[in-house]
Order: sequence, then C-alpha cells, then structure tokens
Amino acid sequence: MKRRIPGLLPAVTGAALIAAWYAAIRLFHLAPYVLPSPGAILEAGWRERHTLALSALITGEGALLGFLAAVLGGFLLSGIMAFSFRLKESLYPYILILQMTPVIILAPIFVLWFGQGLPSIVAITFMICFFPIVANTTMGMISVDRNLQELLVLCRARRIQEIRYLRVPGAMPYFLTGMKIAGSLAPIGAITGDLLTGTAQNGVGGMGFMTILYFSQLKIPELFASGLVACLLGFLFVGGVNLVHWLVLRRWHDSLVKPG
Repeated sequence: MKRRIPGLLPAVTGAALIAAWYAAIRLFHLAPYVLPSPGAILEAGWRERHTLALSALITGEGALLGFLAAVLGGFLLSGIMAFSFRLKESLYPYILILQMTPVIILAPIFVLWFGQGLPSIVAITFMICFFPIVANTTMGMISVDRNLQELLVLCRARRIQEIRYLRVPGAMPYFLTGMKIAGSLAPIGAITGDLLTGTAQNGVGGMGFMTILYFSQLKIPELFASGLVACLLGFLFVGGVNLVHWLVLRRWHDSLVKPG
C-alpha cells in the first residue's frame, strides 16, 4: 500500500477551490467589488500589511486578555460549585441566563461601565468564552470515580483535599476541552467587540473596526484581506490552546498516551 504524502489532499482541494473561484469570476463576469480574485486579495493584503498587522495585534490583545480572564474565572467558579452541590444549584441557573443574554445588548452596558475600546472588548470576549469553560469544568469536577471518592472518605480526607487530589486532576481533560472551545471563540468575541465598541488611533483599529472602515470606503479586496488575517489569527489562537492541551495531557491521559 502506497504511503500518502501528509497535507497532499488538503493542498489539492485548496488548489481546486482557487481554480473554481477564478472560473466563477470569468464565467459570471463578476466585478471586483462583488468578488475580487485571490490574487487581488493577496495584493491588497500586502499593500495593507502594516495596517492589518497592527489591527491583528489590537484584536489579539483583546482576545487574549478576555480569554485568560474567562479561564481563570471559570476554573475558580467551577471549583467553588464543586465544593457544594447546593451552591451549584444556586449559581448555575444565573450563569445560564447570563450566557443566553445577547452580547449586542450587553455591549452598550459595557461601554457605559468601561468606556470605548479595549476594556469593553475584553469584557465581551470574557462573556463569550466564560460559559464553555464553566460548563465543561463543572462537569469534570462532579464526574469523579465513586470508588476513589469513597476511598478518600475512608482516609478521612478533608473536602479541600478531595478537590485538590481527585476532582481537579479528574476535571483537567474537561477543563482543557472547555479551553479549546473558548479559544476558538475568543477571536470571534474580540472582533465582535471591535464591531460594537471598537475605536481607532491614527486610522487603525481592531479587525472588526477595520472591516467597517474598508466596507465604508468600498475597498473590497482589503475587506477580504482583513477576513483572511482574522482567520489566520483564529488559527494561531486555537493552535496555541491545542499546544497547551497536548503539553498538559500527553504524559498521562489515555487520549494522548500511545499504547506500548
């Protein structure tokens, strides 16, 4: 059986999609302001490379700060709810209510509280990332092996010891899965924050702000280029979270330890 070259099929598929893109432009006589060619998008991206790089850094800062705040807050709240079942019953419904509140409604409130720009963007990103971490980590905290739990009871372990030595290690795969979900949402949250509450300095703002700016100026290739940069930022973010997931679990968890 012939060995396949890694990445060959995705590369072939990508080439076919680009060819279909060019064919659609020629076949349907699409104007550049409707659908620019991939070459025009890359050219616009290179022309605007400094602006787009600075814009990506601004959005990346908001995404990272909101994500880290959600990770820390979500883990601590999950540990508190794991400490008491009644506490979980008391708090969890309100967490659900907060999660189901549309961000577009919360954005003006955040502007009133924190002002335009980065603080509000961080708050919006936090709101989007917080629930996946809390939901997954709480599930991991309460899904412990009954036998191990009874063993700790027999050893007269204190509640805090049970959480430290049993619930936290057992919840780690769940917590990291929540981090992976939140990591994919963080750039989306930051871009949404840019759209709703973003500002600009010297004509440069976050990715969401630049999207509005390019659209208002009918710079369509630049608009597509900003979308491409935002996509790359999302890949970079998710890749970093996946690396953390691998580093933490690779030596002991069944999902990453190779048999033999």
